[in-house]
Amino acid sequence: MARPIARLWLVCLCALLAGPAAAKDAVTIGLTWTPQAEFGGLYQALADGIYDAAGLDVTLRPGGPQVNTTQLLVSGAIDMEISSNSFEPLNMVRQEIPFIAVAALYQKDPQILISHPEMGFKTLGDLKGHPVLIAEFAHETFWAWLKSKYGFTDDQARPYTFSLQPFIVDKTLSQQGYLTVEPFLLAAQGIKPTIFLLSDYGYNPYTNLLVTSKKMVAEKPDLVQRVVDATIKGWYGFLYGSNQKAIDLIVKSTTEYTPKNAADTLGVLKSSGLIDSGDTKTLGIGAMTDARWQSFFQTMVTAGVYKSDLDYHAAYTTQFVDKKVGMQ
Repeated sequence: MARPIARLWLVCLCALLAGPAAAKDAVTIGLTWTPQAEFGGLYQALADGIYDAAGLDVTLRPGGPQVNTTQLLVSGAIDMEISSNSFEPLNMVRQEIPFIAVAALYQKDPQILISHPEMGFKTLGDLKGHPVLIAEFAHETFWAWLKSKYGFTDDQARPYTFSLQPFIVDKTLSQQGYLTVEPFLLAAQGIKPTIFLLSDYGYNPYTNLLVTSKKMVAEKPDLVQRVVDATIKGWYGFLYGSNQKAIDLIVKSTTEYTPKNAADTLGVLKSSGLIDSGDTKTLGIGAMTDARWQSFFQTMVTAGVYKSDLDYHAAYTTQFVDKKVGMQ
């Protein structure tokens, strides 16, 4: 009987030494919109177990037309958010709200203007003096830039109700859109618009920034670093690796979104370099630089959106990026 007892004692000893499994850090990340391939890197990190391997229990909380993701972040209901663009963390500094961008997951803004080919517009400046449908938020973002750089005027602006019908029926109208959305919706109706990607003309905010509280950055930098690194690895996997599990997870998480929608979006993300271009080629996805932030801030100061004495450095930190994570 000695040998079975010895084996039992060894099993018990190993169990005691191993102790309970380490608890993973729970993190909820709020998305600006419903599940879609525009957030593919996060779903890749979830589906491929990249977050799990980093000791993270990540929940992706979808946004939508009735969800104020930033409000959820500020109230503490979520830990991090995917912020639309550089304006949001800058506005937080202006309003003295202690949150900060820790990674820029898109190097280019997908914001576009579209026009009918029949109008014969060849460059963005050709739209000057012609009616453009824009949303209310645009007056303090890209419309202010268009007025400053190209001489657009407010009497050109028409209210945009997020319906394509006015544009479809009136060929004199141009309108705002997203490179990954409106061109495909119009193509399904047999319309191929002329597309002007604003980033190609010098409009250079970062977009889809990962934003969290300054408190978390100060108190849990290791946690923030693990989230940033895992998300970056997820984006490399989604863009260049096997991404079927991530696409399946996205499609399963929402309605009226198909694998074709995901494939169309992925094609644009890659061909236009929205995510992997510019500084990411040497610093890795998620890259941010002081020079780029300064350039954008000065552009928007010239456009009258911000006062020159705003401490724009307080809107971001490069502490967690520019480390070539995932490039291999």
